Amino acid sequence: MNLTIALLPGDGIGPEVTAQAIKCLHAVGETFGHEFNFVEAPVGAKAIDKTGDPLPDTTLQLCKDSDAVLFGAIGDPKYDNDPNSKIRPEQGLLRLRKELGLFSNIRPVKVFPTLIDKSPLKKKFIKGTDFIIYRELTGGIYFGEKTLSDDGTVASDTCTYSEAEISQIAHMAFKAAKSRRKKITLVDKANVLESSRLWRKVVTKIGESYPEISLDFLFIDNAAMQLVLNPSQFDVILTSNMFGDILSDEGSAIGGSIGLLPSASVGEKYALFEPIHGSYPQAKGKDIANPIASILSAAMLLDHFDLDEESRALVIAVLKSMKNDIVTPDLYKNSKYGTNVVGDFISSNIRESDDHLTINRENIWLGKSTII
Repeated sequence: MNLTIALLPGDGIGPEVTAQAIKCLHAVGETFGHEFNFVEAPVGAKAIDKTGDPLPDTTLQLCKDSDAVLFGAIGDPKYDNDPNSKIRPEQGLLRLRKELGLFSNIRPVKVFPTLIDKSPLKKKFIKGTDFIIYRELTGGIYFGEKTLSDDGTVASDTCTYSEAEISQIAHMAFKAAKSRRKKITLVDKANVLESSRLWRKVVTKIGESYPEISLDFLFIDNAAMQLVLNPSQFDVILTSNMFGDILSDEGSAIGGSIGLLPSASVGEKYALFEPIHGSYPQAKGKDIANPIASILSAAMLLDHFDLDEESRALVIAVLKSMKNDIVTPDLYKNSKYGTNVVGDFISSNIRESDDHLTINRENIWLGKSTII
């Protein structure tokens, strides 16, 4: 297979972690006979500094002309710390999601047995945790009308959802649940928000078409608590844009590091793959950023194109790094290994072998969740 991948490293540690994902994809290509061609373009703070626009037209067009997008991270303190800034790096990512129609963000949360002791939560609470968050990505409060009074003392952000927006991601979540443990939890705030009541109405109706799937509901505050107290109860979590953003970051703590969780953002035509972590500017250039989330995002990219064996080989190589404690300091504080060494180890261990017949099958969590 020959794929052209738009490479958007972005800001902070983005370039460092995506460089490791590229190493791994090249190793996959060499091992399995594929060719991955990467074309880089600026986005976020780097793009603002260069062009004044967080998403230049040339970057957007490259994404539309490519088979997939590999994204790094976005954000910079000089914008984060300036409340008066009218142009922000995050605007580039929001617009990119909207322009590409990436309405579904898929975020798997898995506790790897080899890393279970790294979690800040007790082992008995998190053992067996394996769920996927389906987060609506192009609607809701992040994209609603925003107002600020003339005197700057009153502000508002409108949360708007349509039945069509809710339906398209709900169907994806139900289809994913069919190949998992057949359970969906809708997270909302239907006791307070009209938009959440619409979510319940639409999802309940859609659920009638999937009688084999168990559907339950949790308010966002209770869901956030349950994610800490008993995360293994969840299978597929379906939720809105902002709630999904919050829950997936909370979920990252379960496994021991936000540097472990990948994601896929998909629509009817385009797909983008990125780690869920931010730009982590404090670690920029220090060779300490965890590249595993970016590498596993590359595995989700392979899965998206039905390259199952290739994805499995990449995940197995990641598991080897964990098993041998070849990880960055966020997972093992005394680790002497940096971003590049971890990436080198994982990429060098991608082989066609019998390993995937004997190693712990933690790779199953990737599944087929990113197929449109």
